[in-house]
Amino acid sequence: MRSQRTIKRTGQTRCESRYYVSSRLPEEHTPTPWLGFIRGHWGGVEVRNHWKRDAVLGEDGSRSRHPNLLATVARLRSAVLAVLAEHHPEQSLPPLLEHFHAHPHHGLRLLRA
Repeated sequence: MRSQRTIKRTGQTRCESRYYVSSRLPEEHTPTPWLGFIRGHWGGVEVRNHWKRDAVLGEDGSRSRHPNLLATVARLRSAVLAVLAEHHPEQSLPPLLEHFHAHPHHGLRLLRA
């Protein structure tokens, strides 16, 4: 797939080639469905990962612009979400986090497990 992007700050335009691996044969679909598959995959990544970190854990509210700090805290949030999903797969995140806010010792016990 070829894409074109313009960097707002500099106005510089770049053309990039991106390659995707699929178990489907290239001739099975025209380019439009392939584009839909790719966008659908990345849309799912957005919903599964970033949305949870932002909507549930407030990631976009960070005021820091230090890239290393932001990357480290994003990894910690992802780790917390993974631990919660492993130990409480059936529970919705907002009520679960409220429980841990009200009972911090339960959260610490979970981290030690």
